[in-house]
Formats: sequence, structure tokens, C-alpha cells
Amino acid sequence: MTQSPAVEAAWRSHRPYLVNLAYQMLGDVGEAEDVAQEAFLRLSRADVDAIDDVRGWLTVVAGRLCLDQLRSSRTRHERPDGMERADMASTEPDPADRVTLDDEVRAAMLEVLRRLSPGERVSFVLHDIFGMPFGEIAAAVGRPVGTCRQLARRARGKFADAAPRLADVAASEHQLVTERFITACANGDLDALTAVLDPAVWGVATLLSGKAPRSQRSEGRDAVGRRLIRYLGRGATLVSGSVSEPVVFAFRDRRLFAVLVLTLRQGRVHKIEATVDPRP
Repeated sequence: MTQSPAVEAAWRSHRPYLVNLAYQMLGDVGEAEDVAQEAFLRLSRADVDAIDDVRGWLTVVAGRLCLDQLRSSRTRHERPDGMERADMASTEPDPADRVTLDDEVRAAMLEVLRRLSPGERVSFVLHDIFGMPFGEIAAAVGRPVGTCRQLARRARGKFADAAPRLADVAASEHQLVTERFITACANGDLDALTAVLDPAVWGVATLLSGKAPRSQRSEGRDAVGRRLIRYLGRGATLVSGSVSEPVVFAFRDRRLFAVLVLTLRQGRVHKIEATVDPRP
């Protein structure tokens, strides 16, 4: 899309974050991409130079769009889909079904997310996962600050009641490192990616194509970074899975094709375990 240099810069810097933000609320990567597209369309119509915090402005707009969509879905008596839905029209097996993650934590979290009201979900995601102040959340949700606090508290309580281990979902270090990782991969920025990788980083990818799964191992920032860019830097959409450890889901053409489990050490990615279904 052709936009002003300021909007183009914002698109590169903030689109991966915005898609991830919307995905955490809506649970559908296609809908999340649509929300991000609409938010940037509105930014292109605004006076960007008059906006002090473009990322904050986009967050509020995306939050409102997600809230409207959640309310509309509830009005139609449709429950938003799970956090890992791929293309429902496809008859191919979902690679997520073959990935070993923490099923207990994942299942509990998804079930609780489905139980949250639209206001609870948006308030919880914006505050507990993305660290947005309640004053700004109030502008997105269209409710008083105190009500937003109560909504987030109520959502947090539902998570705590469902599974105590979910308390780690909003770990700030996980969120920050995962966000930097996603943005660097999405932009194909090798320098930014290697900056978030530990000097001794290593990774193993299990490829599901062919007669039997096969593994590929890489070691060192340069080798791991280049392999990640090769697989994920060609138009893939990356979002984080809100589980007890950093997990990244990779979609291409709205189909889930890879799941990456990250292990952190001192604020950097030390190990990457990926399961990849490279079929088109």
C-alpha cells in the first residue's frame, strides 16, 4: 500500500505488534490481520504529525475494533474460535495437532478466554499481556477507568481459578523478547533478529513433509538467524501463543505452518524448537 513516509514507517515498526495484539483478543489470524489493516487505514486518514504516540493511537483503535467485533459475535450468538484456528476450509491435518506443547495450560487458557465477556477479554489482554495503562484502556473500551480495572481483575480471577500455572502468561520478559523476535522476523531484519538471539543460541526444526519427520539443527546467531529469516521472513504472519513459556505461531496465507517454542536466557533467545509443515 502506498502511504506517506510516516505511515510506511509505522507499518513496518508496529504492524507485527498490532496483528499480535488483535490475535490475542480475537483468536483468528485472518481477523487479526483485517483489524490491523483497518487501523492503519484510519491512521492514513489522520494527521500523523499531530499524534504524539502512534503506537498507542493504533493500540486504542485496534482495541475498539476488536471490542466491536467481539460484541457483534456475541450478539449473533457465535463464540469466537480458539486461539490456534487455521483455515477451517482446509482438509489437511492441522500441524498444531501434531505439536507437543503444554496441552493442559493451553486448553485451560483457551477455555477461560472463551468464557470472558468482550470487555473482560479486551481489558485483560491490553493490560496484563501488553502492559497498557488503564487510563488508555478506558478510551479503547469506552468505559470508566475503574470499570476497566474491575473487568481485568475479574478476568484475572477466572484464569487463576482455572489453572494456577497460568499466572506466568503475562511475564513481562517473555512478552518483550517475543515481540522483538516477531517484529524482526516479520520484517526480515537479520540485524534486529540477531540482537535478540543469545550468542550461544541453537535451534532444531522438525520438518513434517515427506514420509517421515526429519530434523535440522543450527547453532550460532548467524546460522540460526538466517534460517529463521529464510522460513519466516517471506510474508509470514507471526503471533505469540499466550502460554506459560514463549511460543510463536507462524501463518502463511492464514494457514498455520510452524510452531516455535522459545527458551530465554538473560533476556535473549537461547534455544528454539520448531515444528514446521512446509507444504503450500
